[in-house]
Amino acid sequence: MLTRTNGKGRQGAVEIFEEKPDDWWEVEALYDLVFAPGRTALSSYRLRDGVDPVPELCLTARDRRGILAGAIRYWPVRVGVAPCLMLGPVAVHPTRQGEGLGGWLIEQSLDRAADWDRVMLVGDAPYYSRFGFSKLEGVVMPPPTNPERVLGRELTPGAWAGVAGEVIGWNTPSYP
Repeated sequence: MLTRTNGKGRQGAVEIFEEKPDDWWEVEALYDLVFAPGRTALSSYRLRDGVDPVPELCLTARDRRGILAGAIRYWPVRVGVAPCLMLGPVAVHPTRQGEGLGGWLIEQSLDRAADWDRVMLVGDAPYYSRFGFSKLEGVVMPPPTNPERVLGRELTPGAWAGVAGEVIGWNTPSYP
């Protein structure tokens, strides 16, 4: 558990916890609120079908009353045959946006990802570049993903060198 205040006093304090199974539907409701229910039609969701998220990296941020302020999840995928983390979704409740909670969730979760070499996401480069993400060349997400939004970060130096190909679900057979 980590605690952070937002400069607004004790009521603004937020703690980070690993997501528990009982949190699942509350987190899903937050994602629906922030992204709209149609989010599950995105191609990144097809990569998650039938795959459990990486539990130690799925975090929730709650205020001192236990109210959910934000959440982040990670999923295992493959780029060609290379294992990779896929970050997302990450969301902050609209009443808590602008406090840096999304960035804090990203930083804290990446600090816990020591067992992985690389992480990718689909998102806005201007936002995610502050966390070390940059455009991935040769990494192809299922359509209709904009290739300019396919970003990655090395967690181990050189981890993206020579890694290219289609992003596939963790349980999808891969053939070298």
